[in-house]
Amino acid sequence: MQARPAPISADDYLRMEERNPRKSEYVNGEIYGMSGANRRHNVICTNMLRHAANASVGRPGCQAFGPDMKLRIAGANCFYYPDLSVTCDPTDNHEAYLVRPCFIAEVLSPSTARIDRREKRGHYLTLRSLRDYAMIDQNRMRIELCRREGGGWREYLLDQPEDVLESSCLDLRLTLAQIYDGVEPPGYFVKEATAAYEAFEPSYY
Repeated sequence: MQARPAPISADDYLRMEERNPRKSEYVNGEIYGMSGANRRHNVICTNMLRHAANASVGRPGCQAFGPDMKLRIAGANCFYYPDLSVTCDPTDNHEAYLVRPCFIAEVLSPSTARIDRREKRGHYLTLRSLRDYAMIDQNRMRIELCRREGGGWREYLLDQPEDVLESSCLDLRLTLAQIYDGVEPPGYFVKEATAAYEAFEPSYY
C-alpha cells in the first residue's frame, strides 16, 4: 500500500503559491490546482468586480477583489480564491489574502458547482464578518443567495432579469440583467449543463 503524502503546512503553501504561475487552493494540508475559466465565467466576474469596485468608492475601508485574491479561513485551515470578495474592515489588509470579507460571490460551473454549494459554502458561512454569499450560475440566469438575517442564514433564489442582488455591507444593488450583461441569452446556453447542477430550494437555517 502506497503511503499517503504528508500534509503541507499553510506557510509552505503560501511560499509555493508565490512561485507557482498557476493558482491552487489549499484545504487542510492538501493543494488543488485550479483550471481556467470560460468566456461566460469571465464576463460575469468582470461585471461583478466593476460594479463592486465602483460601489466601494468613498466608503472607507471597503475594497473589492477579483479571483486573484486569496481568502483564508483559519478555522477550516484552508485558502480559496473567490471570484469576488469584498472587505469593509480596514484592518483586513494582509498583502496575500483576506480574512474578514463581508461579501463573497462564486460563479458556478458544472465542475465547481457542488464544491461551491457544499464545501465552500459550509466554510464561508462560518466567517463572522460575512453578510452575503452569492452563487452565480454561468449557464443560466440564476443566483442562489445566502444572507445573514437575525441569528441565522436565509437563502434566496433569483432567476428573473429584474431580480436584484444586494450586498448589505457595500450598499450594492445589481439586477440580474446587469450581472449577465454581455453573456449569451439564457435560452441559448441553459441546455449545456443543467443536469450538472443540483436542485436548490430556498430555506432558513
